[in-house]
Amino acid sequence: MERVAAEETFTDLAISGLGSPQAGAFFEICDQQIPFGELAASIGDVFEAGGDRGGRPHWPVAMMLKVIFIQKCFALSDPMAEQMLLDRISFRRFVGLSFDDQTPDHSTISLFRKRLCDGGHGSTLFDKTLEILRQRGWVMKEGTLIDATIIEAPVGRKREDGSSTADPCAGKTFKHGRSYHGFKAHVSTDRRGLITDFVYDSAAEPEHTHFDRLAEQERGAVWADSGCRSRERVEKLTGRGVFAGLCHRRVRGQKELSPEQRAFNRMVSRFRAIVEHPFAWMKRMNGGRARYRGLIRNGLDFALTAVAYNFRRSFTLTPVT
Repeated sequence: MERVAAEETFTDLAISGLGSPQAGAFFEICDQQIPFGELAASIGDVFEAGGDRGGRPHWPVAMMLKVIFIQKCFALSDPMAEQMLLDRISFRRFVGLSFDDQTPDHSTISLFRKRLCDGGHGSTLFDKTLEILRQRGWVMKEGTLIDATIIEAPVGRKREDGSSTADPCAGKTFKHGRSYHGFKAHVSTDRRGLITDFVYDSAAEPEHTHFDRLAEQERGAVWADSGCRSRERVEKLTGRGVFAGLCHRRVRGQKELSPEQRAFNRMVSRFRAIVEHPFAWMKRMNGGRARYRGLIRNGLDFALTAVAYNFRRSFTLTPVT
């Protein structure tokens, strides 16, 4: 059973003109552009798992999705999100809480995320978001940019028995002479930076591991760095009429790239720069670090972040003609 929000009271009327105008303007755009009702309907079974065990009615799904969206846009932990909902007029107004309503606490937010995780609803919400953006004409039909980014996890410490406290799902990799421990998000975007697909995996997996899956639906052009280039891959792409915009790298016995190869790489880099935009936004929000233990939980967190990013990105776009 779902809770019913309290009706507007004298308190709400008395403070109707208060609150941050900048935050209010941002949330007004969010309400206009993001169909939280549609997103909530796509995961309508999120509170049905486990059957009806009684207890208090649950918070509306759309409201909890708005809380998650706020967390992603303002880099809030569960306890901090609770405090902001208690403190910020604009936040309460956006999620649909009257000032006579109780506030979802941090454990409620955490439990809702667990339900999303258990139901596999990270993918559900991401796919629904992409469907909405495509229906509105915001996703470009041709051109796929592919890249990966490292998301660091704590390296842990050794226990007395020799085992480690490090996340066993995380892996190690090396980049630019430095060792990293954590996960890797392999992402494809369109040519305007909207995320169209992703694979969340251990950092030990090379960048090219998931390239073929991310590029399989493309029929125009694929852009990626030199780590994804191979003769076989270029031949497969060109064989089905797809431009292989994969940066050249030196091959065995080649001291340096030819002038033509360097010119090609510069051209590819101009297109590839867009794929860095979602990484930059996400790392500004979470510092490029994993928030949880485990591949599945962090994969869900990335999916929810991708949903928030795509809608935020779409605010600046016009439909593709």
